[in-house]
Amino acid sequence: MRLSRSKLGAIFQFRWPEGLNLNILFGYRTRWGRYFPFGENDPMRFDQKSVILQGYQNKRYPMKGAVYKSTGSWYTVKTDEGDFYECRIKGKFRIQGIKSTNPIAVGDVVEFELEQLGDDTVGTISEIADRKNYIIRKSVNLSKQTHIIAANLDQVFLMVTLNNPTTYTIFIDRFLATAEAYDIPVVLLFNKLDTYDREQLAEVKFLAALYRNIGYTCIGVCALTGKNVGQVRELMKDKTSMFSGHSGVGKSTLINFLEPKLALKTAEISNQHLQGQHTTTFAEMYDLGFGARIIDTPGIKGFGIVDMEKEEIGDYFPEFFRLKGHCKFNNCLHLDEPQCAIKKALENDEVAWSRYRSYVQMINGEDESYRTDLYDNKKN
Repeated sequence: MRLSRSKLGAIFQFRWPEGLNLNILFGYRTRWGRYFPFGENDPMRFDQKSVILQGYQNKRYPMKGAVYKSTGSWYTVKTDEGDFYECRIKGKFRIQGIKSTNPIAVGDVVEFELEQLGDDTVGTISEIADRKNYIIRKSVNLSKQTHIIAANLDQVFLMVTLNNPTTYTIFIDRFLATAEAYDIPVVLLFNKLDTYDREQLAEVKFLAALYRNIGYTCIGVCALTGKNVGQVRELMKDKTSMFSGHSGVGKSTLINFLEPKLALKTAEISNQHLQGQHTTTFAEMYDLGFGARIIDTPGIKGFGIVDMEKEEIGDYFPEFFRLKGHCKFNNCLHLDEPQCAIKKALENDEVAWSRYRSYVQMINGEDESYRTDLYDNKKN
């Protein structure tokens, strides 16, 4: 069989120079001047991959791929040809002004070079391509450092549960504001509809209507039974989506319904604290059978905002942004300023009090107030 440049490039991840006659490299010449490839059982045949690795071991050729999994020290990278490599990063990435705990995130497009470590072929990441967007938050234990959850997203599905565990509006609003800052569309999935009584279902409908009126897509789902999962599947086609939310909201269960063969681990809710238990340890991306890519992320408790100035936070609340032009002052922070259009809308119930409370907490830098029920009252 004649060897082609594209086949060898895909198999051995090597950039073949234009004009190179591959039969010269992997064949023999007859006395009539023609070249033929070695046969499978030809005694003169040699291992092609060994030749490449040995013949070019002192010359590294960069390859490109997308990060599918991050464990903190190793990254699983998939090339355009569909091959997976375990890669590390050069130490300089940690000192180039990247303040996040993870300089490379799932979804990043990277350039890397292969090398032999004993019997293993591993990659060394040398460059990160510019990101079109990313979701970032403050790290849980290191308040001055940040954590990039995922990069290069087409959309995010934020899973919300009324209880077991409870998803509070302050968490939702912080997440939405961060997504708005990086132009990432968010779909709110209200899960576990099968577990609610009539009163709880009314609360879910109220909360969904609140965010739907702002402009967000809201879908009620049941990950166990598959209720409305078809709508989610349609939104995911031909896109890279991230699933996020607290531990125990049903991210892995829903992904398993979408793609049963993945068989992601799930766990019961802790009876003592009514909180989820971590089953997803590291962020990981999966290719789904219906033409979509999904990033499953570990559950997160809180969501500290990053690099937002007080003057710009209101712009990431769409209903505030639409009204700000009617404020008396251009630099209005919507707190105590006279003739504030947002405060007027708030008094007329045109803006949700829960949203305004979240905004004020973010303005005041109250990063730890995640577990306060806000949407069902109008306290001072």
